[in-house]
Amino acid sequence: MSGNITHSMVIANGINMHVAEQGSGPLVLLCHGFPETWYCWRHQLDALAGAGFRAVAPDMRGYAQTDAPDEIESYSILHLVGDVVGLVHALGETDAVIVGHDWGATVAWMAALIRPDIFRAVAALSVPLRPRGPTVPLAAWRAAGFEQLYYFYFQEPGVAEAEFERDVSGGMRKGLYTLSGDAPATSEWSPMLAPGSGFLDKMIDPMRLPPWVGEDDLATISAEFSRTGFRGALNWYRNIDRNWALTGAFEDRRIEQPALFIAGSRDITVAGPNRAAVDRLATTVPGLKRRLLIDGAGHWIGEERAPEVNAALIDFLREHVPPAS
Repeated sequence: MSGNITHSMVIANGINMHVAEQGSGPLVLLCHGFPETWYCWRHQLDALAGAGFRAVAPDMRGYAQTDAPDEIESYSILHLVGDVVGLVHALGETDAVIVGHDWGATVAWMAALIRPDIFRAVAALSVPLRPRGPTVPLAAWRAAGFEQLYYFYFQEPGVAEAEFERDVSGGMRKGLYTLSGDAPATSEWSPMLAPGSGFLDKMIDPMRLPPWVGEDDLATISAEFSRTGFRGALNWYRNIDRNWALTGAFEDRRIEQPALFIAGSRDITVAGPNRAAVDRLATTVPGLKRRLLIDGAGHWIGEERAPEVNAALIDFLREHVPPAS
């Protein structure tokens, strides 16, 4: 028996972090993305624990029960990597495997890149490693004609917060469905927002949720964001250019330790121009052992296709990080 999920608060990198934990053995950190909480890893916690690993899913900085500093600049990539480094130590460990989804995948990639002495293997869901470009991202995207990208909409404090907080549950319902593999291929939603429109305006409000997420699940995550709001979560996006400025010293580094990438074939983060970053992974991540695209799945891959994701993670871990006997 792997046991039940336990919850605790730890101090890591100077903030209070809430963690959900299950199992014992080599440490595996599970880092969520936007707009999620530790709860998105519920299926992986149980599976990894049953396979002989200590699975720990924190609420990341700015989310749910973890501290949310007021200053936008407190959400830089170096703060986020510092949090997971601090978390490893706070849990009494010296190293870990790091797994991330969405923004959590970016944290996982950067943690593996910057601190290979601590993170001995890395797995990323949905978001491939994107090497640092020659210019600040927002200016580069603007020059390329991508000024309607939702990243720009997220920049002004208070704007996206107001949209998301008007109806948290309704917005979550739309996002979970529209960005999943269950949405029709004819969905009109695009990461390029029409002038004057919001992030949710063209998302589909389904009559019923997909089979992989229940009304109770929706209520659980909606309750957290109803309580905290979205400012902390959105502040991650407001550090895009700052992150570029802070990471110049690591520009030529490569991830040599074992790595795994998993995404859904219908995930917008691997579609169109984004597919090039997936195709380049063997070059940008020399330690890449497997690149798995799950046919028909969308963005919420760990929930949409939990059995397949769990099997891939466990196979990867057993080969490269054997569990304790």
